[in-house]
Amino acid sequence: MKPIATTRSATGIPTGRLALWWVVGSEIVIFGGLLASYIMHRIGHPEFGDYAAHTNTWAGALNTFVLLTSSLFAVLAHQAAEKGDGRKAHRFLWYTIGGAVTFLVVKGFEWTHEIHQGYTITANAFWSFYYTAAGLHGLHVIAGAIVMGVVAHKAKRNEELQRVELVGIYWHFVDIVWIFLFPLLYIAK
Repeated sequence: MKPIATTRSATGIPTGRLALWWVVGSEIVIFGGLLASYIMHRIGHPEFGDYAAHTNTWAGALNTFVLLTSSLFAVLAHQAAEKGDGRKAHRFLWYTIGGAVTFLVVKGFEWTHEIHQGYTITANAFWSFYYTAAGLHGLHVIAGAIVMGVVAHKAKRNEELQRVELVGIYWHFVDIVWIFLFPLLYIAK
């Protein structure tokens, strides 16, 4: 049995997709505000470059590669779902989840090293922004992986395959946020 409201008559957009775009729009406002304040603060504080020199650019680059690869798997999952192949979509979603877990493990090692070096969230404004932005992003990675697991479970049974596209859109948003965070926090020294 289909839900009562599957398509908004005024827009012709499926309800799930419309809701997801509202979520993504609100997340853009949150991350946009955080990144705008970081940029404005950094412009007035050239010492941020000195602090940013202590971030692990290689770990950030590795995580960029991991997230971009996981986005490829999300696209492949969507293609499989569109062809009605829930088992294949399930497999690719789990590859994407593997990317999320890899990202978090790398981030855990990176943060452990930085904290042991004395670069904590209270060290100065740069590290406060760094941990806040990267931590908020990490929470979105965790949330995306959890939701992806639920969608993958349904996809394996060829149920709710339209949700594969939705979780993929969310995952691409998470990747795009990282594409902004990586150069701002790691490269711009």
